Amino acid sequence: MRTLLSAVIKILITGLIFTISSTHASESTESRVEALLAKMTLTEKIGQMNQYNGFWDVTGPAPSEGDAKNKHDHIRTGLVGSVLNVSGVEDVRALQKLAVEGSRLGIPLLFGLDVIHGHRTVFPIPLAEAASWDLDAIELSARLSAVEASARGINWTFAPMVDISRDARWGRVMEGAGEDTYLAQKVAVARVRGFQGDDLSRADTIAATAKHFAGYGFAEAGRDYNTVDLGTPTLYNVVLPPFKASVDAGVATIMNAFNILNGVPATGDTFLQRDILKGQWGFQGFVISDWGSGKEMVLHGFANDLEHAAQLAVTAGSDMDMESYMYIKHLETLVASGKVNETLIDDAVRRILKVKFDLGLFDDPYRYADSVRESTLINHPKHHAAALDVAKKSMVLLKNENQLLPLSKTKGKLAIIGDLADDKNSPLGSWRIGSIDNTAVSLTEAVARYRQDIPFEQGVKLSVGEESFLQEIVVNETDRSGIAEAVALAKQVDTVVMMLGEHGFQSGEGRSRTDLGLPGLQQELLEAVHAANPNIVLLLSTGRPLALPWAAEHIPAILVTWQLGTQSGNAIAEVLFGDHNPAGKLPVSFPYNVGQMPLYYNRMNTGRPANVDGNVFWSHYIDSPSDALFPFGFGLSYTRFELSNLRIDASDKSAVRVSVDVANTGKRAGEEVVQLYLHDRVASIARPVKELKGFRKVAIEPGANQTVEFILNDETLGFFNQHGEWLVEAGEFGVMVGTSSRQGLRGEFSL
Repeated sequence: MRTLLSAVIKILITGLIFTISSTHASESTESRVEALLAKMTLTEKIGQMNQYNGFWDVTGPAPSEGDAKNKHDHIRTGLVGSVLNVSGVEDVRALQKLAVEGSRLGIPLLFGLDVIHGHRTVFPIPLAEAASWDLDAIELSARLSAVEASARGINWTFAPMVDISRDARWGRVMEGAGEDTYLAQKVAVARVRGFQGDDLSRADTIAATAKHFAGYGFAEAGRDYNTVDLGTPTLYNVVLPPFKASVDAGVATIMNAFNILNGVPATGDTFLQRDILKGQWGFQGFVISDWGSGKEMVLHGFANDLEHAAQLAVTAGSDMDMESYMYIKHLETLVASGKVNETLIDDAVRRILKVKFDLGLFDDPYRYADSVRESTLINHPKHHAAALDVAKKSMVLLKNENQLLPLSKTKGKLAIIGDLADDKNSPLGSWRIGSIDNTAVSLTEAVARYRQDIPFEQGVKLSVGEESFLQEIVVNETDRSGIAEAVALAKQVDTVVMMLGEHGFQSGEGRSRTDLGLPGLQQELLEAVHAANPNIVLLLSTGRPLALPWAAEHIPAILVTWQLGTQSGNAIAEVLFGDHNPAGKLPVSFPYNVGQMPLYYNRMNTGRPANVDGNVFWSHYIDSPSDALFPFGFGLSYTRFELSNLRIDASDKSAVRVSVDVANTGKRAGEEVVQLYLHDRVASIARPVKELKGFRKVAIEPGANQTVEFILNDETLGFFNQHGEWLVEAGEFGVMVGTSSRQGLRGEFSL
């Protein structure tokens, strides 16, 4: 009888839940938001605009004093809208319970985390993934990152970073898609779709954040958090389009930036946040500040104090405050004094609540606290397989004289030299908060699966002391004790594989550099080994472009391996031994030297681009080439591709057709990224010498060929003027279709 009664009760409860859910589903999100907003006090509204960092052992006893106690009490009384850096089902459920069951209205929390390139399973750094030019692989990377993060309770990521950067000194170049706006737009959309899927209410999707709005990647001198000063044509044509593409793709949130733009800190910039983002673009999500960027307006000299900063930020359209405490401390007083209209508070809270409703948190606040998903989806074999796939696609072959690569699996004596080759931590890269240290597959581990007879020498240590995300890497500048052993080993073998570059924590936020060469004693090691044995395959493990003119001149084979994540060693080994044919292309220009920074292919022509008069008075350096050592879009293959028969049909001015034939003239199957560049020769404002306007990645068998077609329309033929107006002007256009930004087949057409 008791069993039957329990079953009946369970059916009734299930039916009740279904009825409530069905009723909610039949209501519009807008009406639900408005109904909830009408019940909220001003204090509770401001609480939704407040985000706190994780702060105590949430499954232990409640804190009894200090800041942790205040935060605990704030969650319990509905004064917190979101927390960050709390993950794991047990902790997430505990905090969500505190908010939902402890506060008057039971509004669920958002749980945010920097899920940048994977969670437990770490994918290649974003710059590396951009080098794949494979949008499906990039979207899958973000999709599986969302699956793992959501399985640990996270429902919101502070990614993708869509900042354009032309300066390799800036450490966060590793977190974006490189120097080109068109490629960055496509990558941004792929990442947003991957994180959010097509239904945010699914428990395996997470809300995405396009950041940093705007101009952060143009920090002067490449120094992080530095000032930004750029013209409006650059703002409209270079910086803003990836954000607009993200908005059009439905990105849930936007994060503003640390920097000033036109003298105004981004967090307090009405022009950016209200006029453009929420006004012209009609963005429906909400804006989150970056960590402490609200209170930093005081240090910028833009706000008198924290109260003034709160007033400026909310007026400008910054909806949620991350770790400045300015809203929770001062907004209520500002509204009471008439300095802030409550309608601004209501607008922010509507946006925040909408995202929570879209995520399904009001229907089931514990939907992201599923221990079964956590135990079965973390480090899933399918995730590792996808990480391996995109890692292989991300590598860029810069040089391969005498077809030194691929290496034989059976013949010849090989050796591996370099501290990074045996490292299991550095390949995980920077900004991999959800990972576990030392879980990457090292190169030495992976190569041993191909051949057991390959000896290893460290050569020189890259760094000394602690390797920490929060601390700067201390580079070894004095200990040369391993060079002699490395040289001795090099003399005994036919080919040396050297893995050199940056540690994963030498790029990323706060990791600006003025020297783009190999850190520490690695250049000395490289030259010493080369003197003993010039048959070197150089693997560049890096999070940014490096300046390596000596290596480019002397080393026969160079492969950019970036920082490839969990499956790093396995991916590199497959390329080294020919099981995968590299097809990556540079998303950033590699310079001859740091003095060329900022460097980018889509430059303006200047009035003196060439030495036509045979004298010194033209735009150049007297001690260095002006162009890149390895240009944007460049990358070799183990096979050869030839482009021919460029055809341009401009009979339909609204859809100009450009086609080219691509042949694989080598002996291996491979992939080529065919790139289309456009030059608007004369316009009402000067246009770059070339701009990427289309690309296709095609797989072609040996001896086969394929026709690739592009369509140029108003979206690709136009540009923004200095007032933000979109123009498509008549005139002459130059077209180049090639396999890099440097060379290709050329044609022209007129509109």
